[in-house]
Amino acid sequence: MHGIKGISGKVAGFFRLSGELSRFAGRYFAEVWKPPFEIRELLHQCYSVGNRSFPLVGITGFIIGLVLTLQTRPTLQEFGAVSWIPSMVGISIVREIGPVIIALVCAGRVASGIGAELGSMRVTEQIDAMEVSGTNPFKFLVVTRITATTLMVPVLVIFGDVLALYGSFLIEHLKGNVSFQLYFNQVFNSLEFSDLIPDTVKTFFFGLAIGLVGCFKGYYCAKGTVGVGTAANTAVVAASMLIFILDFIAVLISDIFYEL
Repeated sequence: MHGIKGISGKVAGFFRLSGELSRFAGRYFAEVWKPPFEIRELLHQCYSVGNRSFPLVGITGFIIGLVLTLQTRPTLQEFGAVSWIPSMVGISIVREIGPVIIALVCAGRVASGIGAELGSMRVTEQIDAMEVSGTNPFKFLVVTRITATTLMVPVLVIFGDVLALYGSFLIEHLKGNVSFQLYFNQVFNSLEFSDLIPDTVKTFFFGLAIGLVGCFKGYYCAKGTVGVGTAANTAVVAASMLIFILDFIAVLISDIFYEL
């Protein structure tokens, strides 16, 4: 009996949290179009989210390309299909591996940072002070951060994909003496315009999910230093789960359109 009550309580908590997050997202979409537009703060958040994430994203993308090529090359070599490596790696990285892994990296770095930052502001009552002074803290703190992640995560994914393909090229150049032009000709010949559109569009939703969850967890952080740590930790977990769910939905929709 106690086990059933515990499970039902967790299910009810999940739906309550989902409803609160949905309401938070609705408030964001209502506020984002209303003036004043905090352009300076938005640019600062774009710099914080984008520029400071470039090294981590670049290293991650580069290593993805190296490892994927090193792991698949021996198997394809057994079947005499080494020439298919550029096409295989290009499709894998651009369609699925690059967007998801880089979005997860951004969730680990950005969502936790936003959750901890807004959580500490909530704990130290800075957000309450902004409300008392007549400033709209939701507009200044939340809208700018969510918009920044929505805009910058696609840029980071493209940057990571490029470095991943370059890392793959280096392995092929060293092991198979493949020229730069030949390698990337095969990559671009294997990709279609219909591949790029869905995979680019879903990265905007990945960025939206990262910013939304990070801001939600931080903005409604519980009091105390433990609450700040919990907000940062749960922001990463929830953002990562949302990325997987959104990716599944994007793949499902893409398959439906391909069948049509």
